Amino acid sequence: MDGHDFALWEKRVDALMVLCGAKGFFTVDGLRRALEDMGEDAFEKHSYYERWIAAVNQNLVEAGIYSLEELGTRMEEIAARGPTYGAAQDG
Repeated sequence: MDGHDFALWEKRVDALMVLCGAKGFFTVDGLRRALEDMGEDAFEKHSYYERWIAAVNQNLVEAGIYSLEELGTRMEEIAARGPTYGAAQDG
């Protein structure tokens, strides 16, 4: 990944991985298992950070940190704010 200009969301995924790992919500082995469970297609269809956020999410759901239903509700609330940070601030 040398020379890659990281997007803000990619930096956030990295920070989330570090923070959740430090809190003991999952292990490196748990992340690796979730990545492997995605299958080979995921490595062709999704970017590095897309795979990592999916693995983090899977581990947090399995750890009972939140449910898929709670995640879906929260995502709907955030989507309703608007497509950009500026739009969310206007709402």
